[in-house]
Amino acid sequence: MAIQTMADFMARGEQPEILFWVGCAGSFDQRAQKITKAFATILEKAGISFAILGKEEMCTGDPVRRAGNEFMFQMMAYQNIQLLNTYGIKKIVTTCPHCFNTLKNEYKELGGDYEVIHHTVLMQELIDTGKVRIKDGGAFKGKKITFHDSCYLGRANNIYEAPRHVLEQLDTELVEMKRCRTNGLCCGAGGAQMFKEEEKGTTRVNWERTDEAIATNASIIASACPFCNTMMTDGVKTKEKEGVEVLDIAELIAQSLD
Repeated sequence: MAIQTMADFMARGEQPEILFWVGCAGSFDQRAQKITKAFATILEKAGISFAILGKEEMCTGDPVRRAGNEFMFQMMAYQNIQLLNTYGIKKIVTTCPHCFNTLKNEYKELGGDYEVIHHTVLMQELIDTGKVRIKDGGAFKGKKITFHDSCYLGRANNIYEAPRHVLEQLDTELVEMKRCRTNGLCCGAGGAQMFKEEEKGTTRVNWERTDEAIATNASIIASACPFCNTMMTDGVKTKEKEGVEVLDIAELIAQSLD
């Protein structure tokens, strides 16, 4: 798959419809790279003109701000904003709720004002407009799926229905965990916890959340965040639960395209 960069477009004097902000996980984590490829496949199938920043993309600064290093966050943010504004970026899509929240809500006060969309919202739009079609029955027909709400997608940005609407296009049974939507439980990776040792306690947050997912008897745990995907996958492996798979919604749709 050959994906063009903003530099490629600029060299031709062209502008893509949308910038795909890949994010650190989607760029460097081998598991999250599969999510990146799946979503890029969907964009290509839908005929969307898109580009990435490639080697020019930096971390949004979300983890360092959550960890308390405001100075480092602002340095990273200003550098990103300068690059985005130089390219004349207006519309951004990302598969990471952390990147989504930072780019959408925290860059504005620093001079970065963009239309930022989470990939589940864009997928809903593409499905509703007929640009993306699901083959009859889909690749997951008859499967039972439960969806884990990402904190930065749900409680931070009130996006609950778009992911579920996309999942409902598959010929599957969507079952909710005991704690979902506004009452959802964190996967344990937010607030820069992904990059530090957990504090003392009786159990890990992701293990408790995985127990709730397993209790639904779903064979697929759907996520919409690379961090959540990592934490839930770790939980499934720790619980040694066979027959349960953790997949991003983009992967589910990419495998079900008509």
